[in-house]
Amino acid sequence: MTSTSSEPLVSVVMPAYNVAWCIRRAVDSVMAQDYRARELIVVNDGSTDDTRAVLESYGGRIMLINQENRGMSAARNVAIRSARGAYIAFLDADDWWLPEKLSRQVDLLQSHPEIGFCSTAARVENDEGKLLNLWRCHHGSTRMLTTLFAEGAAVAGGCSAVMVRKHLVDRIGLFDESLRGFEDPDLWTRLAAVSGYQCIDETLAVILRREKSVSRNLDAMRDSTLRSMRKNRELLPPKLRGRFWRNCIAGVYTDYAKPAYRAGRIGRAYGDTLRAMLLSPVGRGRLCLGLLRDFLLGRPV
Repeated sequence: MTSTSSEPLVSVVMPAYNVAWCIRRAVDSVMAQDYRARELIVVNDGSTDDTRAVLESYGGRIMLINQENRGMSAARNVAIRSARGAYIAFLDADDWWLPEKLSRQVDLLQSHPEIGFCSTAARVENDEGKLLNLWRCHHGSTRMLTTLFAEGAAVAGGCSAVMVRKHLVDRIGLFDESLRGFEDPDLWTRLAAVSGYQCIDETLAVILRREKSVSRNLDAMRDSTLRSMRKNRELLPPKLRGRFWRNCIAGVYTDYAKPAYRAGRIGRAYGDTLRAMLLSPVGRGRLCLGLLRDFLLGRPV
């Protein structure tokens, strides 16, 4: 659809740090949206390259906020506090959208008031534009809160594919700035505790995966994942705060034991696998024994 002035405003939030090489593509993809009732808020998070100059070339078509470097979550939070829209849509500076992305999500949220946030399927590419995978909608459990504890990447497309009702973010709190690399699933978990979620199974966002991306910092991701799952435990129904939660934590340990082993960090790999076995001997025991065997025999995992 092509929106009119009577449509609700969408505030697009974009953090930017040393992204002069790519941010024009992201900004232009917002400008090309067929949904016109929107504002774009870009936070230049202390860039030392030409990011600010590129953004200033757009003049009044964007709201530009310059600040000292404080990290991606802090930059997003600054933009959210300045947002005027009923809906917030997130876009990272190295990702981009197809033209129908915003209109399809606004249509969904307007027609389903019980849904608090939504995302779309996404194409994941590398620096050369090669398809790495399609991040499709999760078709498992409809209980997104428990699904997110068991699978942090259950919200298709990640941050650059999500749109949320602003009043819900105001209610539950912004991105947790102490988490480095898991702040997105942490917010989705808190949203899922108070609202419904739905995914549009159309590829409307493109996600760039680079070797230096935050998701490659495995230590930060591991620690942030564990801290998020511990602090959000009380959001689960009481009956799921025991065995189910321990099984989810054990899954985090086994997930990070494998890349630790591949990186030659044998002590970390063994330690995390044993932690997982102690936490969930029934749910993860067979997996843990298999991993320990492979580690001992030097097999690839």
